[in-house]
Amino acid sequence: MSIEMILNTVSLDFSFFNIDAFAASIALVGYAVVFTVLVLMFFVVLKLPKVINYDYSKLFSGNRISEEIPVKKEDLSISGEVNAAISMALFLHFNEIHDEESGVITIKKISKRYSPWSSKIYGLNPTPR
Repeated sequence: MSIEMILNTVSLDFSFFNIDAFAASIALVGYAVVFTVLVLMFFVVLKLPKVINYDYSKLFSGNRISEEIPVKKEDLSISGEVNAAISMALFLHFNEIHDEESGVITIKKISKRYSPWSSKIYGLNPTPR
């Protein structure tokens, strides 16, 4: 057979590509939405470092009237007994977190090393005859 006869007998049937106007419009709208979102995400990621590193203190330090509560000096002082009680409670709390350990790590060898659970021979199929 010659190549010309083979090419003449081969026919391509594109009838399964039934693309109507509705399907084409759905595809075009889908592509447009995807590429628009990709472009918007590109610009968001491009501007993100500037947004993160912006000095927001200028924004919030405007002409606000701050009502400061006067604090008396005697309100801030704590007696020695209270300091001792707090420090003792913290000491006991942090010492209870860790258990007493010997610091010796041992590995015990077992006398029976064979186990059918780890044997690969049971996973093999018998040889066919």
